[in-house]
Amino acid sequence: MSQQGEKPSDRQEDDGWGDLYADWSEGRSEDPAPAGDSDTVDDRFVSAATVTDTGTSEAGPVEPPEAPVPAPRPAEPAVVPPPWQPAGSSTGPRTFRLGRPARARRERAEAGEPPVVAHVGDRPPTYEAEPTALPAADPEALAELVPDTVLDGARYGTSVLRAVSTRGDSARYRGEHRGDALLTVRFGGGDDALVLVALATGARGSATARPDAVEATRWIAGAVGRSHARLAGDIRAARRGDLKSGLHRLTDRGLGMLRARAGEAPPEHPVSLRCLLLPADPACRTRVFFGVGDGGLFRLRDGEWQDIEPRATDAAGEPVMGFGSPPDASVPDDPQAGEPGIAAPPSPYEPAREQPRDPFRFRASVARPGDTLLLCSRGLAEPLRGERALAAHLTSRWSEGPPGLAAFLADATVRVKGYSDDRTAAAVWEA
Repeated sequence: MSQQGEKPSDRQEDDGWGDLYADWSEGRSEDPAPAGDSDTVDDRFVSAATVTDTGTSEAGPVEPPEAPVPAPRPAEPAVVPPPWQPAGSSTGPRTFRLGRPARARRERAEAGEPPVVAHVGDRPPTYEAEPTALPAADPEALAELVPDTVLDGARYGTSVLRAVSTRGDSARYRGEHRGDALLTVRFGGGDDALVLVALATGARGSATARPDAVEATRWIAGAVGRSHARLAGDIRAARRGDLKSGLHRLTDRGLGMLRARAGEAPPEHPVSLRCLLLPADPACRTRVFFGVGDGGLFRLRDGEWQDIEPRATDAAGEPVMGFGSPPDASVPDDPQAGEPGIAAPPSPYEPAREQPRDPFRFRASVARPGDTLLLCSRGLAEPLRGERALAAHLTSRWSEGPPGLAAFLADATVRVKGYSDDRTAAAVWEA
């Protein structure tokens, strides 16, 4: 060792490192004999280096581990090009150039398609065209929620059916439920099947208007379904009298049930119920309408609309109280009875007179090829009668044949200022 403060020479440093690693630096493979069973890091390093260089160890040759066999790669699924892509082209992402609205309108005009009409008349309606507010929901009565719009359609025999029911502008703005109800059902199969379209509108201002309308359509559908075989036979045989009397009884029972459920003061007209029976037999072109209450029944024939709603005076027999007779407007001659022009109050000794009700309406007509029969609630019947532009628009749209469901929805909801009630309609095109 060097004295304190003395710098060791380079030779002394080299001798120390050389004594420790001389064997490896000079390439010798043997260590000085260790004392006893020593197991140092140097011993393990020499053993590992020996095995790596020669592939052997003291115990003998070391077999190299077998290489793992790679698992076969799963077959890639075949890439099916989309239908708009030409055969043999690349299947990578593609971009599509969207045309401008003006170009789309020009192409529709060149193809002969009529332009989309949002409203008719001199001025646009007050309310917005799209729904604004949703009805308030009760978490305990979610089954009573009603969709804004329902749409349906079918094809049977020689007829094509389209049906729609949608909230009016006023209900959409105020967040009220759709009060109209629509039900389209088929009973039976094959040529013996019978299609029923039932639409109902509850009484204005009634808290149970919507439930009453739904109940009326379901009740009449159940009654018709239980008697559909007999009704289909009567329609094919043109037994008009049997049809009218039987359907009158069924309708009275259903509406009578609603009046009884209303309690001591039933409304004058609990619902307006209007139905259409369509046989599926291609050889039978008889279409049967029946119902009670407001609405409309129209026929588009040879490019002109015909209002074929049965009148109240079309009921058979003399007018009777409770069956559509006009209210008693007589004025008593006795000046003590009251002021002129004011009816006398009812006597407490006479039974109360039954409140007049809407007459039962019935019509069985034979359709011609090219006809379009339209059954609708008052929400569409009133503007169709009051606005000629709407009738002209529907004539241009429906004269060439039945539209698709989306096009029918757009046609049936063309708005007219001053008419904002719910709209429900069913149209039948005859081939």
